[in-house]
Amino acid sequence: MLDIKNIRQNTETVKEKVAKRGMDSGVIDEVINLDQERRELISKTEELKSKRNKVSQEIAKKKRNKEDADDVIKEMRETGDEIKAIDQRLNEVQAALTDQLSRIPNLIHDDVPEGRDDTENVEIRKTGTPRAFDFEPKAHWDILEALELADFERAAKVSGARFVYQTGDGARLERALMNFMLDVHNQNGYREMMTPQIVRKEAMYATGQLPKFEADLFKIDGMEMYTIPTSEVTLTNYYKDETLNNEVLPAKFTAQTACFRSEAGSAGRDTRGLIRLHQFNKVEMVRFERPEDSWNALDEMTNHAENILNLLEIPHRTVLLCTGDIGFGASKTYDVEVWLPSYDDYKEISSISNMTDFQARRGNIKFKRDKDAKPELVHTLNGSGLAVGRTMAAILENYQNEDGTVTVPEVLRPYMGGQSKLEQL
Repeated sequence: MLDIKNIRQNTETVKEKVAKRGMDSGVIDEVINLDQERRELISKTEELKSKRNKVSQEIAKKKRNKEDADDVIKEMRETGDEIKAIDQRLNEVQAALTDQLSRIPNLIHDDVPEGRDDTENVEIRKTGTPRAFDFEPKAHWDILEALELADFERAAKVSGARFVYQTGDGARLERALMNFMLDVHNQNGYREMMTPQIVRKEAMYATGQLPKFEADLFKIDGMEMYTIPTSEVTLTNYYKDETLNNEVLPAKFTAQTACFRSEAGSAGRDTRGLIRLHQFNKVEMVRFERPEDSWNALDEMTNHAENILNLLEIPHRTVLLCTGDIGFGASKTYDVEVWLPSYDDYKEISSISNMTDFQARRGNIKFKRDKDAKPELVHTLNGSGLAVGRTMAAILENYQNEDGTVTVPEVLRPYMGGQSKLEQL
């Protein structure tokens, strides 16, 4: 959520940055008007409450002196009714203001390029060269079927479309990838966590999924609770409503969880294979930083995501997202994209974002530089490290052999009991 003081003091800059995201900047005028009415109502009600206190004292004085106080009592009741009406309107205005603020995206960093969609993202670097096959390579969904590594048909029978059973070596490879990623992030100083996978609506609000993106979530019927779309939600909310000591920062967490997404509005996109499922595994990185340290932390996190693919020796590239592609809560985002031969293109496998104080303001997460200092909002950052199913798809496609087998990347072999190949049983 944006700082209302910043909106008030830098209205034109805020309107300009909101407009660059494709949002009607008129919403900022609505916010300014609501904020102005809110402040006027607060001033008026404080004035009336002061008047009521004085009248109350006058009534007490008249009663002590056994004087007629009926006219003053009438005045106090009228003042009380006026205060009640103003308070009711104040509650309505505050609710409307909060709702409007909750739907305004974060302010983009000055480095973010302008663009309509992902075709206008800016490539930062490219690592590795896509393999030149001397045979016709298969798509990962065909490899999964041929080697009996996954079963989509039986998953559809049990849960519907876009679910999967990982089977045999497919399940082992998925587990190996999760353990490998967590171990690498542990070595980079991230504290490993196992988190809840069902959360209250307040947690979803804090990280920005609610209210704007409720259609993308799975809600538990009859309860104000949701399955998580990413462990960004649970890791970021770990410090919700807390003020941290300075020495706690930076705090770096990693976790592997299942992620649940309804994929609203994605009909027809990536319907085959492991790229776009309703349930998938992901290893997440989340950091809490002092504001002055968060931009260096963003670069470091991006390197940590890239490092997983470097160790797996899979070609990839990193892009800076443009204004038309950046996420709602992010101020600046890098996507790491992995090469997939079946697409003859790079596909996103990690988004790493600096959310600045956007989530911290919603979740009331602060820190104090020393015991006498005024509390400040932390900066939160998050990034996939990595999406496990997409990493598995990249391994199957980039490490496939002409005889139908798949070579296991060397760094994963210790996690698979030394197994060097995936082959048909």
